[in-house]
Amino acid sequence: MSVSSILKHKGSDVVTIRPADTLHDAARTLAKHRIGAVVVLGEAGGVCGILSERDVVAALARGGTAALEKPVQEFMTANVVTCALAETTEDLMEKMTQGRFRHLPVVEGGQLRGIISIGDVVKRRIDDAIHEAQSLKEYIATG
Repeated sequence: MSVSSILKHKGSDVVTIRPADTLHDAARTLAKHRIGAVVVLGEAGGVCGILSERDVVAALARGGTAALEKPVQEFMTANVVTCALAETTEDLMEKMTQGRFRHLPVVEGGQLRGIISIGDVVKRRIDDAIHEAQSLKEYIATG
């Protein structure tokens, strides 16, 4: 199953923020949308970072509540691992496992096209397994 097909079912909306937004703004955005990560877009609209719940917790642990007034760019992951529309769920699982992260922005032609979470990948894999099991049952029954 490809990233493209996951986005067809899930949609391609992505919640984003800017590097100069405060950590407090980012935390509010995460809570409001009930998401685990937000993509940080640069001036030209390209992905320049990603900020996760873990990043917020680490910032607060290091800097206390004063960190909330600092810009996101101080705490975001700037070297963002992304994926492309043609990649498979297997590709995504490998990237997420090796990088120990749960969100992958989807980028094609330098533009943000969506975001895939570990939950999206697991849901797709379970759906595929159920479909395969049903197909095998039908094949055996009509044998």
